[in-house]
Amino acid sequence: MWRTGARNLITDVEGLLVGQAGDAALKSGVSVLVGARPFTAGVHVMGGAPGTRETDLLAPDKLVEEVDALVLSGGSAFGLDAASGVADALRREGRGFAVGDVRVPIVPGAILFDLLNGGAKDWDENPYKALAHKALAARGEAFDLGTAGAGVGALTADLKGGIGSASVVLPGGVTVGALVAVNAVGSAVVDGGPQFWAGPWEMGDEFGGRGTGGRVAAEMPATKLGQHQSTTIGIIATDARLSQAQCTRLATAAHDGFARALVPSHTAMDGDLIFAASTGAQPAPALAGQVELGHAAAICMARAVARGVYEAHPQGGDALPCWRQTSGRG
Repeated sequence: MWRTGARNLITDVEGLLVGQAGDAALKSGVSVLVGARPFTAGVHVMGGAPGTRETDLLAPDKLVEEVDALVLSGGSAFGLDAASGVADALRREGRGFAVGDVRVPIVPGAILFDLLNGGAKDWDENPYKALAHKALAARGEAFDLGTAGAGVGALTADLKGGIGSASVVLPGGVTVGALVAVNAVGSAVVDGGPQFWAGPWEMGDEFGGRGTGGRVAAEMPATKLGQHQSTTIGIIATDARLSQAQCTRLATAAHDGFARALVPSHTAMDGDLIFAASTGAQPAPALAGQVELGHAAAICMARAVARGVYEAHPQGGDALPCWRQTSGRG
């Protein structure tokens, strides 16, 4: 029997912490996943407009197999500076890949486009390194969902997006967790809501218990194509021991969660990307276990997407309403 972890967050994978920082005036922010020790990572990109740092290093044939942190940030290309901020802070903590007597923190990152969401973007100095310092300093097992971290300024086609997370514990004791910043060209809800496309995979009433109302996406729904850039970026994590190649396969499987929860997904205007992380605390799975992990990753990611939209809250100057406003909750 599958069940959620104690927190229903990615931090149910023991040894992983999340830190977040956001700026309501900027309408943007940063989310950081960091481990108690370095962890194996992979990545898979399916969107047409990605923005990334150090993702080439995660290919299975590359030298460095473990990373110190993963960063999700708003700010488009400006937000890539967030990973530099995390790397600076981790180096001060003595973390990083040893090269002689020098430590080099390995911090891959990905960004989403939130520059046209109404926030104050007329900065004199790029704010994302400072936001990353705050995010890392705030790391812990508990963290906010919705309008927080990299999801502060996130938008979907018809509602505010946000930061989402979910977890599942499999019968053998392996835990899978997802973290996602939902900023999609497409929509997470059926015909404006209140049902979510991810409804069939909901556990309990974690995003309202509304199902999908029996609807399927038989034609093209409303999108935010006029903004030209969007991007949903996420992390799927597990305590099962995986190689870098297996992490890449896990990230690939998790993209099915985007497709189940966002209509449409993986468009030419999205930079949809998923990192995968393995702490290795549990034994390596056999082939059947890897299949189960991939299935769990997709379901967990779909649930996390819906939770990110479900938990968003209103702020001044919002470009779109949030789910709780349109569904009569606030």
